[in-house]
Amino acid sequence: MMTPSPSKKLGLIVNPVAGLGGRVGLKGSDGIEVQRKACGLGAVPQAGERARQALVPLTTVDNLTIITFPAEMGADVVRAVGLTPTVIGDIQPGATTAQDTRDAARMMEASGVDLLLFAGGDGTARDIYAAVGDRLPALGIPAGVKIHSAVFGTTPLSAGELAAAYLRGQATTLREAEVMDIDEEAVRRGVVSARLYGYLKIPYQRRLVQSLKAASGPGEQGAMAAIAAAVADRMQPGVLYILGPGTTVRAIADELGLPKTLIGVDVVRDRQLVAADVNEADLLTLLDGQPARVVVTPIGGQGFLFGRGNQQISPRVIARVGRENIIVVATRTKIYALQGRPLLVDTGDPAVDAALSGYIRIIT
Repeated sequence: MMTPSPSKKLGLIVNPVAGLGGRVGLKGSDGIEVQRKACGLGAVPQAGERARQALVPLTTVDNLTIITFPAEMGADVVRAVGLTPTVIGDIQPGATTAQDTRDAARMMEASGVDLLLFAGGDGTARDIYAAVGDRLPALGIPAGVKIHSAVFGTTPLSAGELAAAYLRGQATTLREAEVMDIDEEAVRRGVVSARLYGYLKIPYQRRLVQSLKAASGPGEQGAMAAIAAAVADRMQPGVLYILGPGTTVRAIADELGLPKTLIGVDVVRDRQLVAADVNEADLLTLLDGQPARVVVTPIGGQGFLFGRGNQQISPRVIARVGRENIIVVATRTKIYALQGRPLLVDTGDPAVDAALSGYIRIIT
């Protein structure tokens, strides 16, 4: 006679406004005014769908109780995958706050959950850390705009797979992982100011968890300038060049004598600035019937090409441009810092992610 699997409790928190400002180019979703502006620009919430993707592997975990908050903070997505949630707490639907996240985390800790799974970005990770510190194993489902912290799965599916393995006792390693965040208002002024807030205790498997974002080193200017000269020399007349965020790509704008939005996306053609700090809708309009290339650099220490801080270059934009028209630039130092890990994509569209898989050349 088989021994039944021991019962496990999973806490689930979904920050429904996480990532709201990404595709509309707002560089974050912190604060009610930014959220209202994002909605006014046509932003569509993504966190619930990303949480749903993460829950799919958990549907096969035996004797699992999922404790969550009402409606869009978790109960809806649990029911969407065919499971029955244990709902605690109270919220005002359509008007959730960071305090709701902190309250939920504390209540789930008191409920004795074995793992706290949360969907959001760096701001959400900060709220979780403020509530439970390192007392409770936690893991993030990446759903924000800025995801610098090392507490997230590489994709929603990866987060779900790791959570399921941990609850089954198949992934036993726990490690302290950094909770980082940046000042969104400073970013909108072109100043990146990152701060370490603490460490969450997370289940860990190298291929399933993203690394901490690393800044470019001060000695890389010469390499960036050489890369920029090579890219500028190969630019074709009449072609739109979509320049993603990052200092390596900014060097290309410097080579062309053009301004560059550091944490934003700009478009140039024939060595002239066509549009600055664009969002997804702007890009789709510009791309209508026009040949184009996308120039991106991997995020230092993480290796993400798409889905982290450049959500304006959305799955629809990538599909319109085509994989063959993606130009990847990176210094050798940035490549070596990945320590053999692959480049990553997390666009939010599994079909586009699959189409991007395989080898790609890097200008270095």
